[in-house]
Amino acid sequence: MTPVIPATACSILILLGACASVARAQESVPTPPPAPANCEGDAYRAFDFWVGDWIVTDPAGTEQGSNTITSEENGCLLVERWTSATGSTGQSYNYYNPERGTWRQVWVSAGGVIDYEGGLTETGSMKLVGEIVNRNGTSAPFTGEWTPNEDGTVTQHFEQQDTETGEWSVWFTGIYTRLEVDSGE
Repeated sequence: MTPVIPATACSILILLGACASVARAQESVPTPPPAPANCEGDAYRAFDFWVGDWIVTDPAGTEQGSNTITSEENGCLLVERWTSATGSTGQSYNYYNPERGTWRQVWVSAGGVIDYEGGLTETGSMKLVGEIVNRNGTSAPFTGEWTPNEDGTVTQHFEQQDTETGEWSVWFTGIYTRLEVDSGE
């Protein structure tokens, strides 16, 4: 004799079986990984000459600090982490904006914010133009230029405009020398 299962119990068993089948089907279909960012091409690599670990000196050779620039987010972002010889720090995000066709840097430190954009010059340096906003509320037009040199160093040159006279003056010039990587030998 076959056991009789009440109708409600049978309905529940059928639903549980159907749910288990759906769950098994969902488990067997792999979820595709997210597509990688498409930050390929010369425009996205234009500032890669700055990537690395650096000691920064002034033109006279006096150490001013150290800087590490890393390529992150699948090559879509350069992140700068600066530490001066006196211990102050700052960071920047640098990225290529394909809609505008420009590079942009946003620098943030305890002293203020610099926000500027631009691109490669005819001579191969990266030149950005924008504004510095100091924590004391003052602001001024500001430029930064990074020039790769034949010896592997990079010259970084900043200028700030005097808002009263319109004159530009050097804010900082640094010579970046790449730190040697210890090969462990």
